[in-house]
Amino acid sequence: MFGVIVVISIATMLASWYVSHKLKSKFEEYSKFTLLSGMSGKEVAEQMLRDNRIYDVKVISVEGRLTDHYNPSDKTVNLSTDVYNGRSAASAAVAAHECGHALQHAQAYSMLELRSTLVPIQNVSATILNVLMMVMIFGGMFFAGPGALPIVLLIIIACNLVLTVFALITLPVEFDASNRALAWMESRGVTNAAEHDMAKDALKWAARTYVVVAIGAFAQLLYYVMMYLGMSRDD
Repeated sequence: MFGVIVVISIATMLASWYVSHKLKSKFEEYSKFTLLSGMSGKEVAEQMLRDNRIYDVKVISVEGRLTDHYNPSDKTVNLSTDVYNGRSAASAAVAAHECGHALQHAQAYSMLELRSTLVPIQNVSATILNVLMMVMIFGGMFFAGPGALPIVLLIIIACNLVLTVFALITLPVEFDASNRALAWMESRGVTNAAEHDMAKDALKWAARTYVVVAIGAFAQLLYYVMMYLGMSRDD
């Protein structure tokens, strides 16, 4: 069992590394092209918020690389320094994408609300899984009893189900935010045709990071379900 988990984890890590590497290389490539409009990421974000009549969200700069995110708790669009000050298609795409989440929040987008509701459950499930994995690796004798392992597997399946559902729900949230960003940039004239293609490609690779997470979560869930069903047939 542990061997298969390792294989799944390694495969997911390799896919995640590849997508992350491509995302960073795309961002670096497209960051070399200054927007014809000359707008910075900060200006793009503020303009998109104003155009959508959102005045209670602040655009701030945060440390790190590709650490951009929208925080619904304090209504802030957090842009990494490169994006905040950058005047490229990549910076515009990331800034507009994070504002897409602000639009979702303001409009009570159902999938975002569902995702936010699941956040505490997802955190608890992840913690339980980490504890169980550590115990199974270093203290497997505790599950040696005839009735212990099936119960533990059911708990693992339930936790992985939560993580999988959370990862799947994240997909439409991220894709919708990108679609909102691209549509607004095109209609507002923030990017020309060539710049729009760059922005679209950058956001495509960003979205693929979430696809990899969802595939990995589903694969791990399927593995534990098959293991439990195999035990049931043996009984």
